[in-house]
Amino acid sequence: MQKKQQTLPIAMLDNIQSNGAGYDLLRYICLPDILGSESEALLYFMGRNLARKFDLQSIGDIVYFFEKVGWGRLELFKEKNNELEFHLLADAVVQRLSMPIKTEFRLEAGFLAEAITMLKNVECECLEEVRPKIHQIEFNVVFVE
Repeated sequence: MQKKQQTLPIAMLDNIQSNGAGYDLLRYICLPDILGSESEALLYFMGRNLARKFDLQSIGDIVYFFEKVGWGRLELFKEKNNELEFHLLADAVVQRLSMPIKTEFRLEAGFLAEAITMLKNVECECLEEVRPKIHQIEFNVVFVE
C-alpha cells in the first residue's frame, strides 16, 4: 500500500533566501553535464514532480511560486477551451537569455503542466517558446483529452 505524500504549504517559500547565482550554476552548467542528452526531458519531469510537492490551490499560487523561486513574473495571457497561454517576463528572464550558456525553460514548463493538471483535474502538457527579441517566454498548456 502506497502512502499518500503530504504537500508543502506555498507559504513555506517565504523562508527561502537566495540571490539565484548558485541556482543558475547548478541548473545550466552542472545538471546538463550530469543528465546528458536526456537533460531537457528529465528537467520537464522534475518540474512536474516539484509541482506535486506543493499545495497549489489557484493560478495565483502558481504565479506566486514562480516569483518566489526566481523564475520570473508569470501572467495568464489567454484562455481557450483546451489551452492556457502564459507569458513569463522579468529581469531574471532577460538575464538568463543573455547568459553565454544554453538556457532552457523545461523545468518551468513541467511545473506549469502539472500545476494546471492538479487545478483543472485534467491531464495537461506544456510547450514553451522563447522569444529572445522581446525577452519573453510563452508557455502553452494544452489539456490532453
